[in-house]
Amino acid sequence: MSNISLIIEERAANIGNFMVGRLLPFKQKRAVGPFVFIDHMGPAKLKDHENLDVPPHPHIGLSTLTYLFEGAIMHKDSMGTEMEIQPGAVNWMTAGKGVVHSERTPEYLRNSDKSLHGLQIWVALPKDLEESNPSFTHIEADKIPKWEQDGLQIKLIAGKAFGKQSPVPVHSHLYFIEIKSTKSQRLNLGNDLFGESALYILEGNIKSEGHSYGPKQILIAKDSTLCEFEIGENTTVYIFGGEPFPEERYINWNFVSSDKERLQKARKDWINQEFPKVPGENDFVPYPALKK
Repeated sequence: MSNISLIIEERAANIGNFMVGRLLPFKQKRAVGPFVFIDHMGPAKLKDHENLDVPPHPHIGLSTLTYLFEGAIMHKDSMGTEMEIQPGAVNWMTAGKGVVHSERTPEYLRNSDKSLHGLQIWVALPKDLEESNPSFTHIEADKIPKWEQDGLQIKLIAGKAFGKQSPVPVHSHLYFIEIKSTKSQRLNLGNDLFGESALYILEGNIKSEGHSYGPKQILIAKDSTLCEFEIGENTTVYIFGGEPFPEERYINWNFVSSDKERLQKARKDWINQEFPKVPGENDFVPYPALKK
């Protein structure tokens, strides 16, 4: 019996002036543990006149996790935070009852050729924290737990696994793990994982029960305790998941909540510009027009 219940292919999505590969949500799988949204940005080669510019936009009911492989992004938010993120570091922003932020190419890179490649992730908040005060934490790359084991390079980017804990201040039981291999070998991670689990292949390939899978695919496990596969040489995968919440989470644009009425209030508040402002920013992303 195969332990893979679903295979999700990366799908193109437009986030303004930038195309991304959308991985979650998917119509047959809205969340994996508390993870409700994943975008794969790039890899993109941007010319000297091309820049990432995502104007101020709002969130409620979630935490955002930004993790870059290449390039840099300047994050600014309505709490007054200004923080550049570079590869290997983590920006963790908890929206709670409401936050607004922008994401742009830093000023010093805006007139030169540049690359951008990374993951943008939304993690739903437990119900009792959905209306908490917003917060922001930046974790430098050298603070993320990493180690070598049997020819593998492993990073625990967020959460708990392998008897270790990341300093990213998550709000629920989860894990987000990077594994890089230099040689082909069999892995059995079942004893270190819990809840729901999924595997994203960034580069290279894996084999499971006689089938081979390649880049831009997410594999959803039926049972995280049976997470066993063969990882190919020069392969990078991300394993994420955790305990699902007892209540369903709903998504409306950039808003996440266990309460559909709360989503409608957030929508009205953004249309009426009643969210807090990002200092120094004058434009904003309008709520998308409703499809007829």
